[in-house]
This record gives sequence, C-alpha cells and structure tokens, in this order.
Amino acid sequence: MEIRQLNLIQFRNYKRLEVKLSPSMNILIGENAAGKTNILEAIEVLSLTKSHRASDSSLIMDKKNLMKIKGTIQVDHITRKLEVECNLEGKKTKINGTNIVRIGDYIAALNTILFSPDDIEIVKGSPSIRRNLLNMELSQISKAYLSSYNQYNKLLKTRNEYLKILYTNHIGDEKYLSILTEKLVEKAVLIYQTRYHYIQRINQIISDVFHDIHSPLSLQIQYESNVLFSSFEEDKMKEELLKTYQKHYQKERNYGMTLYGPHRDDFTFLLDGKDLKIYGSQGQQKAAILAYKLSCIPIFEEQTGTKPVLLLDDVFSELDGKKQNKLLKYIGKDIQSIITTTDVKQIRKSLLDEATIFKVISGTVERKI
Repeated sequence: MEIRQLNLIQFRNYKRLEVKLSPSMNILIGENAAGKTNILEAIEVLSLTKSHRASDSSLIMDKKNLMKIKGTIQVDHITRKLEVECNLEGKKTKINGTNIVRIGDYIAALNTILFSPDDIEIVKGSPSIRRNLLNMELSQISKAYLSSYNQYNKLLKTRNEYLKILYTNHIGDEKYLSILTEKLVEKAVLIYQTRYHYIQRINQIISDVFHDIHSPLSLQIQYESNVLFSSFEEDKMKEELLKTYQKHYQKERNYGMTLYGPHRDDFTFLLDGKDLKIYGSQGQQKAAILAYKLSCIPIFEEQTGTKPVLLLDDVFSELDGKKQNKLLKYIGKDIQSIITTTDVKQIRKSLLDEATIFKVISGTVERKI
C-alpha cells in the first residue's frame, strides 16, 4: 500500500499543495512550525477520517470555510482516489468520486501507522488512550471488530441509561436489562478475543524490534481486563462474563453504569518485567512505543495482505546518531515511510541516497534533487 500523490486544499497552513511521494522512504526536513507535522496529520485524516490532535473544524485554514484532502492510493496495482472534505457543517468522504456514507465502509481504504511525540501518553496517560490505540489499529484490519465495537458502544449507552432508570426510579423491567446484557456480552466477547490475540501476536515480535532499534532488553505487553477469564474460548467467556454481571448487578445499579467489560480494558508495557511507566526513562518509553508501532506492521500485512504506510513525526528528536541510523536501516525500502525532522546531519549518506528528500518552508514543499 502506498500514497502516490497527496493534495491539500485550505488545510492548516497549506492553501494549496500537491506532493508526489516515493513508494519507499520520504523525509520531510524543515524548521519547527514549518508545516511538516501538518502533512502527516493530513494523511492520518485521509486514512481514519479524523485527527488525533484536533477537532475537524480546526483543520480548516484560518478565515476559510472548508478544507479538502485528496490522495491517490495504490494497493496491489489497483489505484484508488480518496477524499475527505470538512466544512463548518460536517464531513464527507469519497472513494473514486463516490460518497461513502458509513465510516466503516471507508476505514481501511488506506492503512497507516503513526508515531508522534504525543505518543508518550500511551505509556504515561490514562487507560482510555491505550484503548483508543487498540481500537484505531484493529478497526483498520478487521471490519468485524469495527462493527462489533460500534454496536457494543450503542448497547453500552442504552444499558447505562437503563441502569440509571433502575437506580433513580427503583422501577423497571429487569428482563429488559437481561436482554441488553446478553447482547452486550455477545459483542464484548469478540472485542476481548480480538484484542487478546492481537497483543499476543505483538508480544511475539516486539522484543526483537526493541533490540534492533534500541537495546537488548526484554519488552512485552501485558493485557489487563477487569474481568478475569479462565480462557479466551467463546462459550467459556460468555458464561464467565454473564456471571460477572449477575454477581455485580446491585453494584452497577447503585452506580448507574456498566462497570465491567472491554470499555474498561488496559495494557501495560513491561521492560525486563518491570512497569515501564514507573521504572523506565523517557527515552526507553519512547523507544518502547516506537517498537510497538513497528511491531504492528507485519500484523497489518498478515491480516490485509499489504503493508501500511508508516508515518514518523519528529522521531529523531531523542535518538542519538547511532540509533537514528539503526532505525532507518530497520525500516528499509520495503514499506512506504514518511518521516519528519529538522535535520539529517547524523544520518549516513548511504541511507539518505536511498530516500526522497523534501524541504518544507512555511506552507510550501519542495523536492530536493
């Protein structure tokens, strides 16, 4: 999978931009605030229809009323044209000029993996950040997961509302709550299983990646659920999850919300068996997140048959020259990567010769020959 061409219209600081990208390594060089990150953000929006940095309206250039992102994508010799348009009233997505109404039909047209300085919050931040990360990645590689996750959230909202009714009014049909719970459990099991197997697969890869780009320490991900399952076999999970809701019925009724389920999941980074959030340096934390993101690449390829586009924002900022070169050598030419940096002074010439270099200056992007 690769982006052949990117067009921006009134996006952030770009009034109009057309960039033709290399199918392998692309490096965007420029000063801070020149607009390098905005290009990666545009690709993120083209892929996922939203930015992790800001609301839709803030993506529109100042004093304008709409923005457009267009991308020409090639997957297995098939070319597609993607488009995301935002105005002050809403958002539209198109594939090959056809409006796509359901987001689920658009997601996965372009698969991306993004590393940014904000990713330090994956280690340091709240569990919701880590859940959102899993949801974003799994939604790109599994339509079944995306569908179940969306349905789960709708059922969760309805169940929470009904628990509040039971708490405040002390009246209500408990049979209706039982039906909601059974439906919720059905969707929850698929979410649990998909997340569990995904993290298991990452754990088969991540330590080797961490060794290659940083240091010879053991890195693993520990999946944490507030429901203890004896196994991840479907029928057993349904049985144990239903028992959990029955056991804690009064507690959930008193709180007026669903206290157990995948919406309370979390995971922890363990470096040589120790919690990275507590015992790791910031450099180790960033390297662990980068190793995690790079570990996702072969999983995406296994599930979709093609590699995602790799987006690395300011990835060199806390790496010495040796680690910068190790990282670029690890990424190689077999995946399209788009990397932003303020300079490439410590990068070996042999690696730079294999990359396409762009200079970014205040809303303009020029390819260096």
